[in-house]
Amino acid sequence: MNQIPERLAHVQERIHRAAMAAGRSPGEIMLLAVSKTKPASDVAAAFGAGQRAFGENYLQDALPKIRTLADKDIEWHFIGRLQSNKCADISRHFTWVHGIDSLKHAEQLSSHRPAELPPLQVCIQVNLSGEVTKGGVDPTEVEALALKVARLPRLRLRGLMTMPDPNARTTSRDAAFAGLRGLLESLRASGLDVDTLSMGMSDDMEAAIREGATIVRIGTDIFGPRD
Repeated sequence: MNQIPERLAHVQERIHRAAMAAGRSPGEIMLLAVSKTKPASDVAAAFGAGQRAFGENYLQDALPKIRTLADKDIEWHFIGRLQSNKCADISRHFTWVHGIDSLKHAEQLSSHRPAELPPLQVCIQVNLSGEVTKGGVDPTEVEALALKVARLPRLRLRGLMTMPDPNARTTSRDAAFAGLRGLLESLRASGLDVDTLSMGMSDDMEAAIREGATIVRIGTDIFGPRD
């Protein structure tokens, strides 16, 4: 745990260098610390070092941490696969959802979002690598889904998310990041107010930042290998 502040500082420096190399402001890029499988004490250590946004993949692991750390001003992001029987709890306990890939799940999140909370910030997950085991909508379906999600009353559509095949060649990975940026630009041209590209992890965040990432999701390089 005592290495977490040092690792966090190293990741922040990587983001700063990558942004400057791309001619961007480092302030445009949110670091999302992916705390899945890690205990609340690790999250607290990163929070103490200044980190505020944390990503969780599994609702059953996230809820105890959210309750334990309820006194801290943490912004919780759900970044896992959505399931209908979990949308209600996700909509109540998270600020962001990165993985919408169906109108059904979006409608469930909207209907369960408490009226006293701000709208749930959401991204549509896009499957740009064509992996059958990975979630996300086909690129050809993004605009139609985005237009419907943007009309739901308790959600705010922020942008798009993708996870390229980690075993893909560098050129394929970079093409996926560029493709997501192109899709976001197309949504803007359609009149949607979207500003977020959630892409890039520990091994490829520099390439993602070059292509315009506004959220990078980093786990291992902050918390160490997964349990």
